[in-house]
Amino acid sequence: MSDAALGHQTPPTPVATPGRTRAFLRLVMIEHSVFALPFAYTAALTAMYLDGGTVKWLDLLLVTVAMVGLRTFAMAANRIIDREIDARNPRTAGRELVTGAVSVRSAWTGALVALVFFLGAAALLNPLCLALAPIAVVPMVVYPYGKRFTDFPHAILGLAQAMGPIGAWIAVTGQWSWEAVVLGLAVGVWIGGFDLIYACQDVAADRAHGVRSVPARFGIAGSLYGARACHAVTTALFVWYALLTDAGLAFWLGLAVVVCAFLYEHTTVKPGDLSRLNRAFFTVNGFVGIALFCFALLDLVLRGLGV
Repeated sequence: MSDAALGHQTPPTPVATPGRTRAFLRLVMIEHSVFALPFAYTAALTAMYLDGGTVKWLDLLLVTVAMVGLRTFAMAANRIIDREIDARNPRTAGRELVTGAVSVRSAWTGALVALVFFLGAAALLNPLCLALAPIAVVPMVVYPYGKRFTDFPHAILGLAQAMGPIGAWIAVTGQWSWEAVVLGLAVGVWIGGFDLIYACQDVAADRAHGVRSVPARFGIAGSLYGARACHAVTTALFVWYALLTDAGLAFWLGLAVVVCAFLYEHTTVKPGDLSRLNRAFFTVNGFVGIALFCFALLDLVLRGLGV
């Protein structure tokens, strides 16, 4: 006879609880820095090439600290602000703030520490970086609230991500750059576009709980068409950036690879089949950033960038 039949309760199997730091890193998905960092490096290294022709390693390190710090703050703030929405969505109900693996207090502590690192790196770079740093923080906080007042929160996310290349260029030169603005817009439209794809998996939950998004308003098919339009605009902006910076053959080859990745992404996800959405979101988009950076770096080295 079983223990249950005898009225005995089997002791629960102990579940390993990750350390606070590990849980916080899972909360902010630190590995997703791969989406934004390559474009910040592309901007910084291009600025270095045009402004003396040599790599400034300390500046590059500070750009890395600033980018990771700001992104970590943004993700932590996003999770904190959205924790009640996440709790109502089966896909996100396992997130650390919902399950209690990370407390709200710990999340705020981690977010504020990351913000201090960002502001500290900006201060060490140059006065213009420090002056503009608070402006870069604003869309990071507004974005999670966006789904409460607009059907286009993805555009706010795109604006937030566009700050990276612009800030990285200013970090190196201490001056505003329209070339960096074009690259930043390309990155922002690109990320806004693949966020349209990613949001498709939450359309039912969003509609049920009044969360606003393009898929919730216009449907999955409309969202996927919007993503295609965004990535067509992204490609055009990359071309414009290449022309503005007199990019060489290697960059153009990299752009051709990126276009192929976009085409693959949009044939992988279809309105009636979202089963490969994670592949399109994580694998393809991670590849896009790394691939274009590698070709951009090769181009700069071939054109004379010194270490």
